[in-house]
Amino acid sequence: MDRSVYVSMTGATQIMRAQEAVSHNLANASTVGFKSELTAFQSVPVLGQGSPSRINAVAQGVGQSFTQGSQINTGRPLDVSVHGAGWIAVQAPDGSEAYTRAGDLQLTADGGLVDARGNPVMGGSGPITIPPAAEVSIGSDGTISSVPLGQGPNSVTTLDRIKLVNPDAAQLVQGSDGLMHVAGGGTADADPTVTVASGVLEGSNVNPSAELVKMIALSRQYDMQVKSIKASEDNADSANKLLQAS
Repeated sequence: MDRSVYVSMTGATQIMRAQEAVSHNLANASTVGFKSELTAFQSVPVLGQGSPSRINAVAQGVGQSFTQGSQINTGRPLDVSVHGAGWIAVQAPDGSEAYTRAGDLQLTADGGLVDARGNPVMGGSGPITIPPAAEVSIGSDGTISSVPLGQGPNSVTTLDRIKLVNPDAAQLVQGSDGLMHVAGGGTADADPTVTVASGVLEGSNVNPSAELVKMIALSRQYDMQVKSIKASEDNADSANKLLQAS
């Protein structure tokens, strides 16, 4: 027979896991392109001897919310925001292809186009490299154009095109690198219907007020589990005293 203290302890542990997800969302409320993590409590049968009706509530991640975040006008030519559904393809630290909505792109000292984390942005034939230029612009279809140094504004050269994809959301999983990957290690094909806006960034889709309400509710549930553990300990102590007296 299960003792109530273990049931309460399991509940407190799972609430702590849910609090971690809420804390992660709150910490990224101002992170460009961040997608909030979703968690839910699911009923899992308790294995082993005892009644088969025993159930534990387990906090499990159920993916990310892919709703679009707020649009932030920056006017910076290398800032891009994906319109509607879609992703920017980048090269993950392990060399695989991954996807992000964070469009605050940067140029490295050797001309490589990278995201804010330093991951190379993918083009038509691999990571994009931009030669020294007086001006760089990104079109709505991801096409990168530049005006070479020492030439007039009419000398526009097309360099490459950012790989924009729109895989099925059900196929995407978040990796330990914080980027989205196609489940099973595959890659998504470029989608010409995905467009971006230059000079704009997509903010985080986290709703701080809603996450704070979740945190307060979880904190109260955690307190209830701790009180239940204390009550179980008190009952056990009282039972021991009665046995000693008898």
